[in-house]
Amino acid sequence: MKRVGLYFGTFNPIHVGHMVIANHMVEFSDLDEVWFVVTPRSPFKTKQTLLGDHHRFQMVSEATKDFAALKPSNIEFGLPQPNYTVNTLAHLEEKKGEDHYFCLIMGEDNLKSFHKWKNYEVILERYDLYVYPRISQGEVVHRFKDHPKIHRLDAPVMEISSTFIRKHHKAGKNIRPMLPDSVWSYLDEMNFYR
Repeated sequence: MKRVGLYFGTFNPIHVGHMVIANHMVEFSDLDEVWFVVTPRSPFKTKQTLLGDHHRFQMVSEATKDFAALKPSNIEFGLPQPNYTVNTLAHLEEKKGEDHYFCLIMGEDNLKSFHKWKNYEVILERYDLYVYPRISQGEVVHRFKDHPKIHRLDAPVMEISSTFIRKHHKAGKNIRPMLPDSVWSYLDEMNFYR
């Protein structure tokens, strides 16, 4: 059975920080693959800075094409909105659960607010969480500190953000080293975030 880590995000755009974390999960944990689950634009939020779903999925596809264990996923595009992680997990299990064991990948900042997630107890009961370090405020809830289903990985701390990339690209700064080459080419060709 394949152990698959699900890495959720808007990936607006995907950058080298995301790639380093995903690759670290595959190389230094018992995960066989990492799927980048591209979160669709919420129909209730008209965020102008969020590119269309298919463009963000295309950038993830470009970024992962040379990495056999890293895969793009648009599974959430077909699910009703607003969507919750617990629903996506149930849907994936229904479709691919026979030969895949799904786990969640999240930054420590998300673990700090995990107790506010819809049906978080169900998630913890059924799935493992792989947590990478993030510089953030606040404390991890005590019951998550030594939980047997929560695995902390000593991954590199990546302080690159998509927000930073968008803002400084718009301002004319060279943000190219922060993106996989193929993502930079696509973003530049499509004239995004200018």
